[in-house]
Amino acid sequence: QVQLVESGGGLVQPGGSLRLSCTASGSIFIINTMGWYRQAPGKQRELVAIITRGGSTNYAEFAKGRFTISRDNAKNTVYLQMNSLKPEDTAVYYCNANIQRTLNMRVQDYWGQGTQVTVSS
Repeated sequence: QVQLVESGGGLVQPGGSLRLSCTASGSIFIINTMGWYRQAPGKQRELVAIITRGGSTNYAEFAKGRFTISRDNAKNTVYLQMNSLKPEDTAVYYCNANIQRTLNMRVQDYWGQGTQVTVSS
């Protein structure tokens, strides 16, 4: 079994910051790409940012310059530092990881349960 557990969401005022964390645990051989997605009420889930095992990153346009994704491979953890938050950033944020559980198993996608981020005054 593999679990992704997110933390760090909450209520923040416009212009504020939050740092999300997501740790993968369980039977893991290697974690490839990790990322963050979000889903606002009535909208489809969308990419926020992804990071490869080697540290290469890719951001959605709305995240560039405000959000920073990073990871600690030794801790199987990915982070999302969010600055200059806006009300339109309000959403449930989901962690995603591309994981190979054993040498002989194929890579699979895993998702966290989501953490709510609310930006409001």
